[in-house]
Amino acid sequence: MKKQQIVAAVIFGLVVAWMAIPRSSQSTAEVPETPERQISVIAEDASPGENPDVITVRARQVSEELYVERIRVRGRTQAFRHVQVRAEQAGRIISDPIARGARVAAGDLLCEIAVDGRDAALTEAQARLEEAQLEYRAAQDLQSRNLQSAVQVAQLKASVSAAEAAVVRAELALQKTRIVAPFDGIVEQRTVEIGDLLNIGDVCASVLDDDPMLLVGLVPEQDVSRISVGARVNAQLLGGETLNATVTYLASDADPISRSYRIEATVDSNQTGAKAGVTAEMLVRATELNAHRIPSSALSLDDNGAIGVKLIGANGEVSFRNVEIVGDDTNELNPGIWVTGLQGEVTLITVGQEIVFPGQVVQANFDWSVRR
Repeated sequence: MKKQQIVAAVIFGLVVAWMAIPRSSQSTAEVPETPERQISVIAEDASPGENPDVITVRARQVSEELYVERIRVRGRTQAFRHVQVRAEQAGRIISDPIARGARVAAGDLLCEIAVDGRDAALTEAQARLEEAQLEYRAAQDLQSRNLQSAVQVAQLKASVSAAEAAVVRAELALQKTRIVAPFDGIVEQRTVEIGDLLNIGDVCASVLDDDPMLLVGLVPEQDVSRISVGARVNAQLLGGETLNATVTYLASDADPISRSYRIEATVDSNQTGAKAGVTAEMLVRATELNAHRIPSSALSLDDNGAIGVKLIGANGEVSFRNVEIVGDDTNELNPGIWVTGLQGEVTLITVGQEIVFPGQVVQANFDWSVRR
């Protein structure tokens, strides 16, 4: 027999002998089983215990509240009205037009056109009217003595009416040499200077009415049915200013391109100073419903991937409830989200929900009551 075969046979014999030696049921190398650790529920702001064998999860009691759903609309500020004031008479500007940015009242002078011969035309029209009236009164006197025909009297009466109309036209032509503001507002543009020649229809200035200011935007078609005229609006401008307004117009026909509906909200009269054209984020009050306000960290997923929360029942049993997020709270001091799907007052696990499972019974002491 070869030497290698002898060594192999010896090793095989030693292995068989070691396996044949009797042993006790528990080896000294085995690690004893760790006893199951207890899970206890404490209030969200309570201090955890010092017992390392007790696992703690935190919970709070959450009550149902009235939640006003708000629809977020991206928009901008817009002047209530903005018009270009045009000349109704041709002529040369003879006075310095009003400065841009000046605040004007209805009737304030914006531009003044030279009178030229318009005052003479008025004087002539008044003289012709006086002449026509005298002729008409004389004809009436003759008619009363059967010395004048009714046709001639009617012709003279028509002459009086024509002369009166000529006077009115001359007065209007003279009046319209003064181009005035149609309403209270701010002069946004001034397009002429002293000495310029204005033709009929040329722009003298544009006036912007900023009181009240409007908030305008486009509402998606899936949200328009939840908004009504009269709804309150809270808006934040790009610069940080906040405005309160009321919906005064909601379009009945969608924009053919965006399929959205125009919305207009009138800013409260006690809020002035906003400029037109500033980007604004509007929150429009919509439907009211009962919901629970919870921290977003309390959300978890079930085996199917649905969103929900874990609750603790009166007997300490953990349960899972599906919820639907209907809004959020942007309060930086106490942020949270609003959900539906829960009933009444519930005990919500806010920290540690990942270490418990539905149907598990935990140690819960409901003497505490934490309401947020």
